Amino acid sequence: MALCAPASAYDVTERFSIGGVIAGSMQCQSLSGNSGADNDCNGALPLQPEASFRATGRDEFFVKAGFASGNGLNDKSPFILAPWAADLQDDVKDINGSGRDYLLTAWYRHTFSLRQESTLDATIGLIDATDYLDENAYSNDEYTQFMNEALVNGPNAFLPSYDTGGALVWNTGPWSLRGVIMDVNENDDGNDYTFYGAQLGYTLQSKLGEGNYRLLVDHTSDDFFDDRGESMHCRTSFLFSFDQQLGDVVGAFLRFGWQDDSAAVNYDAIWSGGINISGNPWKRDDDNIGLGYAYLDGGNLDISRSQVAEAYYRFVINTYLALSADIQYMKDDLINTDNPAGFMYGLRLTAEF
Repeated sequence: MALCAPASAYDVTERFSIGGVIAGSMQCQSLSGNSGADNDCNGALPLQPEASFRATGRDEFFVKAGFASGNGLNDKSPFILAPWAADLQDDVKDINGSGRDYLLTAWYRHTFSLRQESTLDATIGLIDATDYLDENAYSNDEYTQFMNEALVNGPNAFLPSYDTGGALVWNTGPWSLRGVIMDVNENDDGNDYTFYGAQLGYTLQSKLGEGNYRLLVDHTSDDFFDDRGESMHCRTSFLFSFDQQLGDVVGAFLRFGWQDDSAAVNYDAIWSGGINISGNPWKRDDDNIGLGYAYLDGGNLDISRSQVAEAYYRFVINTYLALSADIQYMKDDLINTDNPAGFMYGLRLTAEF
């Protein structure tokens, strides 16, 4: 499968195609206890158009922009983790403190053919580390799968997006090896830093169906303050990300991993997993149900732990359009302050083109 390709691209010519996604969501929160926030409803509408030019069979130029109206509940929720991991209004402006608005990715890729049916893809430009690392068949797309940040990628893997870098992807048989290096303009401490990520993957074909098993290692330069704001440290994490078909109807996913806490970090560890159920038994083959749970162990700041449970039903209207009904339960256990908890109810309409 081609990296970063839109789900339903339109071929303008043999070499030039356009595509993208537009999604509208309305989420309402119902909080319990003294969370310091109000029960509220809010919506958002992100749009991400893409264009690809394939100069040859081995060379591709790709660009993606991001526009959005509204921030949904992301700036009203009392929780550490975002209830919708999409790039919303504030996310597409002054990206990583660079002063750049709306342009998310712009890269060039060349594919090398190697011996024994191996290939090597080399990409350079403005890239997104999540396009290459920690992918997952059932828990990786905030527009068509789970919405909560904890179930889209592993938050403790600190994968950067939309900055200058390069990526190598080597595939040979069932094995793959991926590497990413990025120069990120600004972290939460206001410092430029370098990110390094490597992932080893294996695809298993069995009677149950396809399974993908990945080990991800991330590292940064020493540009992050410790929890006292006194000295600078690097960040390092290890993450395992699996997805496995369990026959024609059910699939399962699992993530677990840890990060070093020399620098100030919200979470040390994550354990998450869930199942995907195809609509085949009720004669809605393209529909699916997703059930997921994430437990995140607090790092060295003011968070003891966070828990997220999410369920959604995705109703496919046609080739391009799908409607999802989503419910989340979130709970943060904080140190020396009130512990927010509550439900998020949402509807999401997504068009992929």
